[in-house]
Amino acid sequence: MIELSVSYDALDIDNSLSAKLHALVSRLTAMGSVLVAYSGGTDSTFLLKVAFDVLNSKVLAVTTHSPIYKTKELECAREIANSIGVSHEVIYQNELKNEKFAANPADRCYYCKKMLFTKLLLLAEQHNLAWVVDGTNYDDTTDYRPGLTAATEFGINSPLKEAKLTKDEIRILSRQLQLPTWNKPAEACLSTRFPYGTRLYEENIAKVEKAEMFLEQLGIKQKRVRVHGELVRIEVPKDEFPVLLKESSMNKIVTAFKALGYKYVTVDLEGYRMGSMNTFIKTNGQNKN
Repeated sequence: MIELSVSYDALDIDNSLSAKLHALVSRLTAMGSVLVAYSGGTDSTFLLKVAFDVLNSKVLAVTTHSPIYKTKELECAREIANSIGVSHEVIYQNELKNEKFAANPADRCYYCKKMLFTKLLLLAEQHNLAWVVDGTNYDDTTDYRPGLTAATEFGINSPLKEAKLTKDEIRILSRQLQLPTWNKPAEACLSTRFPYGTRLYEENIAKVEKAEMFLEQLGIKQKRVRVHGELVRIEVPKDEFPVLLKESSMNKIVTAFKALGYKYVTVDLEGYRMGSMNTFIKTNGQNKN
């Protein structure tokens, strides 16, 4: 019987969710020490907080700085790690120098994660940490995620997935723990804005980041700017359509996006949905991890 080092009995959650949280705490306690692949998003922040509560100084958060990630995400990760009080390191990685990644195949994420996990395992060894863990949650197993294959090959552990914690449940628990990321919109690397097979260039990725930053400045929280050559397809949740489709907003967006070099600026009437670039893969029966 493992003696748990931390208790969350005061949280206002039902028995089912309490059991999952208990399973997570139990798993982390058994691990003894961990390096957390930390993005600053909802899942990895929750995992980092619980890991730190359980293991304290035997936790290291590591964030990747890369051309395919937004600069503000690194800044956010730094601030949150500091507020939690956990040791935090930043490593640099340029996936675009890897030809297998830059060619943007359907299993692009696999090559990215291979590069990352190689570095994280080395860091874990240097810091004498027993495990490398990531923020993969239980819902992620239903999406097309080649990176999960790399995680399995490298022996990366996913405690949230093991505890069967879903995204919604992680948000509930994060709010209870007063984490600022409890309602943070889902984020993904900027390479996901381009159709598979479209070669990835740093200049084009930087343009997408600027385009999405512009939408954020208009008050749009959840957004994706999908690039199809000279045309961009803007995805936002349907409840944010009123903000996006105000005449003043539309004029500003068109002007800003054309200044970035896009000739055609469109809005996707289906609204935002995670992994919309994976539609072809899913419909062709390739949704395997």
